[in-house]
Amino acid sequence: MTLWVRYDRDGAEGFGTLEGEEIAVHAGEFFGTPAPTGKRLPLSAVRLLPPVQPGAFIGLWNNFHAAAAKQGNAIPEFPLYFLKNPRCVIGPGAAIHPPAGYDGKVLYEGELGIVIGRQVSAADEAEAEAAIFGYTAVNDVTALDLLTADASFPQWARAKGCDTFGPIGPAIATGFDWRSARVTVALNGRVRQDYPLADMILPPARIVSLISREMTLHPGDVIACGTSLGALPIRPGMQVAVTIEGIGVLENPYAPSM
Repeated sequence: MTLWVRYDRDGAEGFGTLEGEEIAVHAGEFFGTPAPTGKRLPLSAVRLLPPVQPGAFIGLWNNFHAAAAKQGNAIPEFPLYFLKNPRCVIGPGAAIHPPAGYDGKVLYEGELGIVIGRQVSAADEAEAEAAIFGYTAVNDVTALDLLTADASFPQWARAKGCDTFGPIGPAIATGFDWRSARVTVALNGRVRQDYPLADMILPPARIVSLISREMTLHPGDVIACGTSLGALPIRPGMQVAVTIEGIGVLENPYAPSM
């Protein structure tokens, strides 16, 4: 398994593979044929960026058996998806902020994120699997009261696309076995969400295959696989840490409006 990261060092961006407490710097195209430069940087000398800046940022709803059973939802045969504003993406350590003037509930949702590595359209599951570059951790932050503000129109894009509502990271793991992994979310160190990825209704390759029938996916696009039980509101001052063993810890503070 390889962990890919993007970083900023003194205003210059770069990328490479994370090896312990060092980054092996690479050059070339991230989703092409990147090559090691031989240069290494201590992790402490850089600021980690989101490991990918997606062109399309897709999120799923109702994709875990346990949550569907508790909420009384039918089991979907096709991904129930929405689009998040790709400009809402932030990296590890960056602060999540509610929208200006908003004082309603804001929820965290720890999720596995699929990162697309090659263009794919109308793919079968084998082609879809081959198009997956790797996996990352996602916090699908939601302004719950905006979602339901108008009884006639659930506002998914508005509620989930606010600035800073898309933490991604800390790395993209290639060769990652999602079937044996768990997602946990801790608030100020207290675990509040803990579920197995094996409980997914639609697995990653099927998700990519089905969505690609309607939408061509491109390198760098991200699909968040949905969340399970335990998503709760957060309050200013809280540290939200999404952990997926093998990928790392995506930790972000929740701060008042900017």
